[in-house]
Amino acid sequence: MAKKLQFEDLESPLIHHRKTGDQFHTVGVIGLGVMGQGIVETIAGSGIEVIGVEKNDVALKAGLEGLTHAMDLEIKRWGKTASEKRAVLSRVRGTTAMTDLKDVDIVIEAVDENFELKRSLIDQFYAIGKPKAVFISNTASLSLTKLASNARHPDQIIGMHFLNPVPVVPLVEIVRGMKTSDATFALVKSFARRIGKTPVEVFEYPGFITTRIILTFLNEAMHVLMEGIASADHIDTAMKLGYNMQTGPLEMADNMGLDEVLAWMDSLWRELGEPRYRPCPLLRRMVREGKLGKKVGEGFFKYNEDGKRK
Repeated sequence: MAKKLQFEDLESPLIHHRKTGDQFHTVGVIGLGVMGQGIVETIAGSGIEVIGVEKNDVALKAGLEGLTHAMDLEIKRWGKTASEKRAVLSRVRGTTAMTDLKDVDIVIEAVDENFELKRSLIDQFYAIGKPKAVFISNTASLSLTKLASNARHPDQIIGMHFLNPVPVVPLVEIVRGMKTSDATFALVKSFARRIGKTPVEVFEYPGFITTRIILTFLNEAMHVLMEGIASADHIDTAMKLGYNMQTGPLEMADNMGLDEVLAWMDSLWRELGEPRYRPCPLLRRMVREGKLGKKVGEGFFKYNEDGKRK
């Protein structure tokens, strides 16, 4: 049976919910993985109530605990205070029941890059949600037009591509499908600004702006490593110091999750058929070996439990 989970069930502080007093009172977020946790933290941190939905109790508990842990790390780095953490958690409620989203005006899905899964979530939501509610997909590479095809309200389906770590990166790409209405775009643009993001309008094309450009950069760095031209550390050092980057390409891929990077590259390779999007064999090998990056403690580099490079 679907179950609601509050933070008190995780022995986390919970204070009374507060009304935001604006048009974005409560937002639903489906999927509480790393990206979903970041989206929840960002929205709740801006004063908006959030209902987080997961597929089962185990995933829900893990997602809420992950959110708490991520903020604890921010507190250790002096990036957030304990009172700010309590305020965020006070606005978050977890559930395994899609029906709990029946009254929200905006829902964001942040599940894996699986077309059929995302498509089914659209159908599930509009079967129980408000007819005029906006459904936002956080896809990094899939077609919004295809996702909206045969949906009940294709004009109310739009993409919002957040970049990880969501609470830190100030950008969000707002991706319009072929049938996305101007009213939907205007609402989501206003919502992006409300949660502290700078919105960039993108008309649908595989990979949008950021994913399309960054993947070729990451892929080339992996080829340089595979060909033995330089070590992973020296590749990242060269790019950071040579081009004033905060993070090198290989550590950046580790942060994203190598399985996610591979999924995005495979998607663009299939859609566009251009060699520059063909995933480096080294990337495929590392994913097969379970070296998925920071989230498992090892990718191109090794990381401790706080996500710091060893």
